[in-house]
Amino acid sequence: MANRLELVIFDCDGVLVDSEMIANDVMARVLSDAGLPITGAECRARFIGMSMASVRALAEQDLGDPLPDDFEQRIRRADVIAFEHDLKAVTGIEAALEAIPVPICLASSGSPEKIANSLRITGLAPYFEGRAFSAVQVANGKPAPDLFLLAAQKMAAPTDRCMIIEDSVQGVIAGVRAGMPVLGFAGASHAVADPEHTARLTEAGATAVFDDMTTLPGLLGF
Repeated sequence: MANRLELVIFDCDGVLVDSEMIANDVMARVLSDAGLPITGAECRARFIGMSMASVRALAEQDLGDPLPDDFEQRIRRADVIAFEHDLKAVTGIEAALEAIPVPICLASSGSPEKIANSLRITGLAPYFEGRAFSAVQVANGKPAPDLFLLAAQKMAAPTDRCMIIEDSVQGVIAGVRAGMPVLGFAGASHAVADPEHTARLTEAGATAVFDDMTTLPGLLGF
């Protein structure tokens, strides 16, 4: 792989930053306040990897009514407060990033503001300066391939020479649809708490699943 690999594309939440437990607990509170009772675990099972537009659409189907106009803003405000207190980088990610000798970038379902805030809090921003892509830049979020195809295009890398690092089923499916191999990461808190997570990533099409970020360079052939 090492002599062919030209780009490694990282998802953000659950891959670079250990945020999914925090963010989905926030989402559960906001949705419950809006009249749709749901738990953080249910949010994680249903919404991980999806853009906020997709979350809104599914939630409104369940609710049978539109969510408040400021639903996304409520989520983002609550995320900022929770992340400032509790967000941490995934263990071993900085060492992994330092050991990868080819270009890297980020492709996340989160908004540009959320991505920037997460990278700032965890100290990872310098690794992705000018190389962070959001679902708001494409017509269709994950599991559509649009975001990964955009990242490869912007980074001038052929799709067959990219590798995606993803923690969600939706993200793995998106990578497969983009024609790119995907490594599934199952080492963040939400994945460790879910005994079926590894199997789901494999079933979605991940070429391999790992739970220790320090092993990533070796998996990539470096």
